[in-house]
Amino acid sequence: MTTDPQPRPLNTGSHDLPVSPALDAFMGTAWAATPLPASDRVAGYQVTPARRARLAAAFPGERLIIPAGQLKVRTNDCDHRFRPHSAYAWLTGLTGEEQVGHVLVFEPTGETVLYLRPRSPRGGGSPYGSEFYRDRRYGEFWVGRRPDLAEAEQLTGIRTAHLDDLAKLLTGSQPPTRVLAGVDQAVDALTGRPSAQDTERDDRLAGVLSELRLVKDAWEVAQLQLAVDHTTTGFEDVVRALPAALRHGRGERWLEGTFNLRARAEGNGTGYDTIVASGAHACVLHWIRNDGPLDASKLLLLDAGVETDTLYTADITRTLPLSGTFSPVQRQVYELVLAAQDAGIAALRPGASFRDFHRAGMRVIAEGLAEWGVLKISAEEALQEDSGLYRRYTLCSSGHMLGLDVHDCAKARAQTYLDGVLEEGQVLTVEPGLYLQPDDETLPAELRGIGVRIEDDLVITADGARLMSGALPRTVAGIEEWMGGLLA
Repeated sequence: MTTDPQPRPLNTGSHDLPVSPALDAFMGTAWAATPLPASDRVAGYQVTPARRARLAAAFPGERLIIPAGQLKVRTNDCDHRFRPHSAYAWLTGLTGEEQVGHVLVFEPTGETVLYLRPRSPRGGGSPYGSEFYRDRRYGEFWVGRRPDLAEAEQLTGIRTAHLDDLAKLLTGSQPPTRVLAGVDQAVDALTGRPSAQDTERDDRLAGVLSELRLVKDAWEVAQLQLAVDHTTTGFEDVVRALPAALRHGRGERWLEGTFNLRARAEGNGTGYDTIVASGAHACVLHWIRNDGPLDASKLLLLDAGVETDTLYTADITRTLPLSGTFSPVQRQVYELVLAAQDAGIAALRPGASFRDFHRAGMRVIAEGLAEWGVLKISAEEALQEDSGLYRRYTLCSSGHMLGLDVHDCAKARAQTYLDGVLEEGQVLTVEPGLYLQPDDETLPAELRGIGVRIEDDLVITADGARLMSGALPRTVAGIEEWMGGLLA
């Protein structure tokens, strides 16, 4: 352990009570040993070594620095809950809130070292002696137990070192170094980021970290299926809560809380802010205010996903009739979106262009809008790149990769992702939608203010794709029967 004679500055609040020398001395005595269970391993312990080996092989002879990240202030001295950066979690298996400030370093030899803030000792004679009961950010009495260095090595299988030693490592002559920059200001400062000469190299590291995660292994697919299964249960909870929510002045919030309860009970929480959009709110693509009342004559768009304790998230959307039954015009819009989703799903297979499923869905949308008379030009004309007029009513893309991030692998190069081809083991969403704005005068009055999105999670298989979220019905008849059973 570092033996800096200067006491570590404590993160204390302005309203904390003073501590007398007598109390400080007393607090350092008579504590029983509380070791972590020796058999504990991080989830995914068996798959993380191969991940680290693949990353090291991509940059032989270089030092790679991957931080977990730092706390972010919510207000005054209160921080947001901490979630480690996805690349750090993927490489270490460490996903907890105690990972604040930790850094994984790949040495040019390929060896990895985990620099962490270990559990504070309880006693005098150490610069960390009173941290355990006085420090609001890192003290065990405030935020819970952290592993010591030996325990962390047992958990991860990675050699560990004290976080305070990282500054020494990064001082003086350095080997070629790449940093996952912009994640931890302290690491950026130690390594002189940002700098023009390093940005391109660092961006390549971020890109490779995304590209290595594009294809999920069997363990990851199982974690994503778990997230989907918990999300399915959360959607059932929401339907059961509809009668109470319809009576509440902020019914959207009632339903948000209902789903989020399931997410916290079964996993780490939600993978992104839950969208509960009733009526015309469904035409706002990322409606997270969730402050509106519910009207039984309208639709409800619910876009939500449970994030597992291993940080893999589902991402599912269903558009439901708040009355339990679709009206004729609601059915008309819904069935066009469902046909578009069916076409997109049918286009999924290894070797297909990533963009093929979006194109397939949008052709159905454009043809439907033309048939309704909403488009004043043919679907073929609207689909041309120099037109795209159908997009007034749908606007966004129809899906994305899914994994540790809801929009996973976003730093991957276009040629390996957006302009690439699908591969077995990739997990993605298919989510076409129609967002018919309430003030859009190009629409007949009966269509205005209707928003429909249908989103499912799929894994690419050897001969197509498997619908991971198939336990939730998608058809009009299936949804009405499902809701009726839950509300009976």
